Amino acid sequence: MSDVTTTDLYEVTMALSYAREGMDRAATFSLFVRKLPRSRGFLVSAGLEPVLDHLTGFRVTAADVRRFAAALHRDPADLEPLRGTAFRGEVRAVPEGRVVHAGEPLLEVTAPLPQAQLVETFLLNQVSHQTTVASKAARCVLAAGGHPVVDFSLRRTHGPYAGFQAARAGGLVGFAGTSNVAAATRLGMAASGTMAHSYVQAFPDEETAFRAFARAHPGPVTFLVDTYDTAAGVATAARVLRDLARGPGCGIRLDSGDLAAEARRARAILDAAGLPEVRIVVSGGLDESGVAALVRAGAPIDVYAVGTRVGTSADAPYLDSAYKLVEYDGRPVMKLSSAKVTAPGRKQVFRRPGGPDVIALWDEPCPEGAEPLLRTVMRDGRRIGPPDDLAAAHARFVEDVSALPPAARGIDDPEPVVPEVSPRLAELTARVRDRLAAGAAWQRGG
Repeated sequence: MSDVTTTDLYEVTMALSYAREGMDRAATFSLFVRKLPRSRGFLVSAGLEPVLDHLTGFRVTAADVRRFAAALHRDPADLEPLRGTAFRGEVRAVPEGRVVHAGEPLLEVTAPLPQAQLVETFLLNQVSHQTTVASKAARCVLAAGGHPVVDFSLRRTHGPYAGFQAARAGGLVGFAGTSNVAAATRLGMAASGTMAHSYVQAFPDEETAFRAFARAHPGPVTFLVDTYDTAAGVATAARVLRDLARGPGCGIRLDSGDLAAEARRARAILDAAGLPEVRIVVSGGLDESGVAALVRAGAPIDVYAVGTRVGTSADAPYLDSAYKLVEYDGRPVMKLSSAKVTAPGRKQVFRRPGGPDVIALWDEPCPEGAEPLLRTVMRDGRRIGPPDDLAAAHARFVEDVSALPPAARGIDDPEPVVPEVSPRLAELTARVRDRLAAGAAWQRGG
């Protein structure tokens, strides 16, 4: 999916200038989220694995140079200084599945300046999107209160690759399955799906449709029951399931109307038919708010299927993320722009039990009882260790989210955790700010 030219044009123009000026000393860029959306109390780190895949194979070829030149309307010879550029740097990152907060680096790249610059756009794209969707999906898991949640988002995500990422993000935070066949087979997730209203409409009546579907699928089946009259559809589904002795693992799906009321009515019909084991699956415009309302109402729902609103993170579709230079050739640097001030220097984040995280300098000793979040995952352009997997990421998520304050986990008006800044980082920030301010005053003639 990705290649070297999957980047913004200004990354190319800056990298070319650096190469021409001989500015190839080590630079450190920090990728972080400035502030959380109002509806988020935490974020879930995601997107690192595709980033590492991209960096592992990153190399500017002669063909890439020609494409860069075409975009700039330049002679390819002008772009020759970039040919052969490969990523040979170091990446320190928060592993996928970990809970993170505003201001904390999700990853830091240290590499020769042109290399670190050229990869900026792809890294921001992958980490920002996947962290956005994983954080939304995590809230659905919390809202469901232990009931399974499945991903139905593919048909309305912003392209098939975004749909794959949404399914993966769901698996990372504990979704029980996905309707996305490609994601299910590649990621080892359970494939989940029922039927569409069009399937029912294609047959003379619901019973004919349900029996035909059951003949094609001898295992557990789930019937969509609200194409016409929901109560009649549930009764028909119950009759077919009972006649075929299909109970365990089977279900009905409700996709419209007052889902709480319809679920109660459906449960009563199924129980009266002697089918207490038949599950009720609901879908239709759900996200964490809708799921939480149904759980609070005590609706007898077994499985929640979430789609459009979760796969696109509809209420908060982007993050205020940044990839900023914090050190070049051993010199700490920072940005002083209003509302976009950055902290200088390479960093580490320490997680302390019972207290807020501490954002510190990368070489500070770890406080007693704390844990450093950023781990070295790539050195000299090569991965350290095998690729991570969803099971490990999910285990990290479960541990981290359970340690969050209840207010941060809340679905309505969550309260984000605010990290602290170490005294050493605060002192370095003040010193660099003073130096830069003095330089600006000198340039103004002050």
